[in-house]
Amino acid sequence: MRLMLAEDSALLRAGLERLVADEGHQVLASVGDAGALLAAVAAEPPDVVVVDVRMPPTHTDEGLRAALEIRRRWPGTGVLVLSQYVERRYAAELLGSTASGVGYLLKDRVVRVDEFLDALTRVGGGGAAFDPEVVRQLLARPAHADPLSTLTRREREVLDRMAQGWTNGRIGQELFISQSAVEKHVNAIFDKFGLTTEGGYIKRVLAVLRHLGS
Repeated sequence: MRLMLAEDSALLRAGLERLVADEGHQVLASVGDAGALLAAVAAEPPDVVVVDVRMPPTHTDEGLRAALEIRRRWPGTGVLVLSQYVERRYAAELLGSTASGVGYLLKDRVVRVDEFLDALTRVGGGGAAFDPEVVRQLLARPAHADPLSTLTRREREVLDRMAQGWTNGRIGQELFISQSAVEKHVNAIFDKFGLTTEGGYIKRVLAVLRHLGS
């Protein structure tokens, strides 16, 4: 894959460069601020951008705003956002911007090399990759915030893995149930959420996450 990295920590940025290069990916640009990232993407749009949420000069949401701009202007470019903490508003904004090729990972996940590379591959392939902790916090809504409270234990297990971007087949393997059983649980979840079951699997996953992040 052709990648661009945007991270204001020079040490982390260098580590990411080395990691993805060792996996055979091409780093087109490695920058420390959102403005430089947008300029680099405009010159040569990559397959995936890996970008920190908080970047100079204010260290608030420059990286996220750049990610949203990239998805608007270059929708074929995947975006994998990194954040120090779970920030629900940012996750919801990212989800609201697109139907595929998005991810949101905590920076702690980067040190788990296999998980980071798996997320990068999924985003590059047009899928979704969301940190389990982000998913847990999106799911941790009060009991009165139906319809989560109406889900069975198994449906919550399926939903948790759906929201991380897993396929039906992988969910079935993890939970030791058939793929057809997974599909039945998925359809039940969408019925309870009042969401359409039409569209691709990734679109349905993102519909769930948008619903939870709203």
